[in-house]
Amino acid sequence: MPPVISTNQLTKRFGQFVAANELTFQVEKGEIFGFLGANGAGKTTAMRMLCGLSIPSSGKATVAGFDVYTQTEKIKQNIGYMSQKFSLYDDLTVAENIRFYAGIYGMSKQAIKAKTTELLQELQLEKEAKTLVKALPLGWKQKLAFSVAIVHNPDIVFLDEPTGGVDPVTRRQFWDLIYAASDKGVTVFVTTHYMDEAEYCNRVSIMVDGVIAALDSPANLKQQFNAANMEDVFYELARNAKRKAD
Repeated sequence: MPPVISTNQLTKRFGQFVAANELTFQVEKGEIFGFLGANGAGKTTAMRMLCGLSIPSSGKATVAGFDVYTQTEKIKQNIGYMSQKFSLYDDLTVAENIRFYAGIYGMSKQAIKAKTTELLQELQLEKEAKTLVKALPLGWKQKLAFSVAIVHNPDIVFLDEPTGGVDPVTRRQFWDLIYAASDKGVTVFVTTHYMDEAEYCNRVSIMVDGVIAALDSPANLKQQFNAANMEDVFYELARNAKRKAD
């Protein structure tokens, strides 16, 4: 099958500043792809291009088979997105959040009704269906946020530091959801500052100063850099980075 994401020398410039420089990589269907980089590395800029939110300056890329220059609306319809900073509406109930996001993604009323019932059962939140999201424990919020991000069965879901600020047990439970989605064929593109989470990915890309400094499986990267863990690999690559803000 063709890759879900394919880039060739994808570049984004802001005046004389090159935020992302000639990024070339592919992500396969069902793959869990880690996208790492220190602040200022360019990963946020790259993700915005892939999500259809920022037009590249040069290079080529397709996401879910759609061109990042001419088919940005098609890209948005065929991806899911979850951010650490904003994923749910606190003043809506659990069920209302599910129905809202399903509607945003263009699902029919009948499909929305069926999907709402299905998710409430899967997440064991039937009794909390009318509870405001702001009253939920953080772990439940994370599970709900991920579920609404893929409520429309997208080809790929982008997760932007989704586990920031949560405890290790909740983080591990969240990754169980990621594995389950991957097993169903959903491609997961995830950024994280937790190097232990990089170990959970099929492959990892590490950006430094706007370029991809390394890309391989965690096992191969550790062998390549003679490192005991991914934190050591990351430090070896990022310690001489010049940029400080992304």
